[in-house]
Amino acid sequence: MTVAGIMKQYQVVGRKAATDDHPNPEAYRMIIFAPNPVVAKSKFWYYMHQFRKMKKTTGEILDVNEIVEKNASIVKNYGIWLRYQSRSGTHNMYREYRDIKLTGAVSQLYDEMAGRHRTRPRSIQIIRTGTVKAADLKRVNGMQYAKAKVKFPLPHRVTSAKRGQKALTTATYTTVRPTTFFG
Repeated sequence: MTVAGIMKQYQVVGRKAATDDHPNPEAYRMIIFAPNPVVAKSKFWYYMHQFRKMKKTTGEILDVNEIVEKNASIVKNYGIWLRYQSRSGTHNMYREYRDIKLTGAVSQLYDEMAGRHRTRPRSIQIIRTGTVKAADLKRVNGMQYAKAKVKFPLPHRVTSAKRGQKALTTATYTTVRPTTFFG
């Protein structure tokens, strides 16, 4: 599986193919993060083969739906529990991310795991996800934004090329260096 941009969240429903002995086998539903529905179906069969010993050749997909987040205008803290294969073995991990969507947090997870741990997307298995309250955050990186009075300093502001002029000047080149100290 390759990660192409933002991951999407899919609900995949499948079951074992109906036979004369079992005309109505039970269906299984899974929430899967994948870049497209084709990869979501493939991951569904990967997990079903691990958990229930079902294969694509002996089963059928009933439904694939993309799950879209309802409130994507508020920044939330997400906790993600995962398992991944490294060169030395299998590891469990808990990560926290701030994003407006769960799919954005999962995309950050894949990018960070590739950068910090050299982990391929195929060797990451997301076990559980959830929103985390600001008081329940465990990682320092997320806690620094959870304070009541967070300020973002702007250390390198450049207003214009020359003092006393508008910020948007028509001159492409100028002989005066920009002023960045507003002490």
